[in-house]
Amino acid sequence: MDTKALTEQLNHSHIFNEGNPLAEKRTKWAVILTVITMVLEIAGGWIFNSMALLADGWHMSSHALALGLALLAYKVARHFASDTRFSFGTWKIEVLGGYTSAMWLVMIAGLMFFQSIERLLKPSPIQYDQAIAIAVFGLTINLLCAWLLNDSDRHHHHHTHSQDDKHEHKHEHHHDLNLRAAYIHVITDAATSVLAILALFGGRFWNAVWLDPLMGIVGAVLVSVWAFGLLRDSGRVLLDAEMNSPLSKKIRQTIKTGTNKALITDLHLWRIGNSNYSCIIALTTTDNINAEEIKRLLEQHNELTHITIEVNREKRIYF
Repeated sequence: MDTKALTEQLNHSHIFNEGNPLAEKRTKWAVILTVITMVLEIAGGWIFNSMALLADGWHMSSHALALGLALLAYKVARHFASDTRFSFGTWKIEVLGGYTSAMWLVMIAGLMFFQSIERLLKPSPIQYDQAIAIAVFGLTINLLCAWLLNDSDRHHHHHTHSQDDKHEHKHEHHHDLNLRAAYIHVITDAATSVLAILALFGGRFWNAVWLDPLMGIVGAVLVSVWAFGLLRDSGRVLLDAEMNSPLSKKIRQTIKTGTNKALITDLHLWRIGNSNYSCIIALTTTDNINAEEIKRLLEQHNELTHITIEVNREKRIYF
């Protein structure tokens, strides 16, 4: 490998390993705020005999644990950033954190469902005014945490771009899955807080005690939908299930249109960053085309960071 290629590889290695410091900082603040609110809701639910508020507090405690897990994933990824055992960096540690958080969400949804059924069968009196005030405070904190963890306009903060960067990293379509997991946790907290407030208002003004367990069941369904979506996306990355992605088709089309007599006999594609891919391509051709020419053809796909080309030549048969 020449000096230029080696330098480029090291630069990409740095990009993959430097982590997401802004996301880590925001997740830390979300953990602190969530723990404070959790304690307040559990105490308020116990004192004012609000099962809805108490359930929301315990629900928030599980999210505090999941947010802590997300924060730990960032720290571990940063700690092992220079560890040479990780061929393509430590990004998948963060994805693994997102997957684990999704598993927590599934268990939380099950707990919410069974608690709601129990409350439906055994209703108890509630001090509504105090419980509503605490629930509104909890919702406010959840919305603040959601704002902190929303990466829609921050996910590309740690990448620099230049006119000469042939592998410009585009993050418009791939967000941080670990941060997304943390964001979904606080959004589900906000949703359950809204449902708890509606149930408390219904019980306070219309004596509709059945609203409390009904809202719990609805919340469990919402959490399940979000959790399975996150499991699907993070699991796909962890299992390298990328061969049906649009990029795979684009690679085949680029090589087909750029060369007359090159046939792809093997293609492997997997993600090594939020929107960075590595690929191995085996070609069979009767032309004198070489691996460097194929790489130049693929330069238009900025998502491809590491490319390995194998060219096998067939002998021409003359009649």
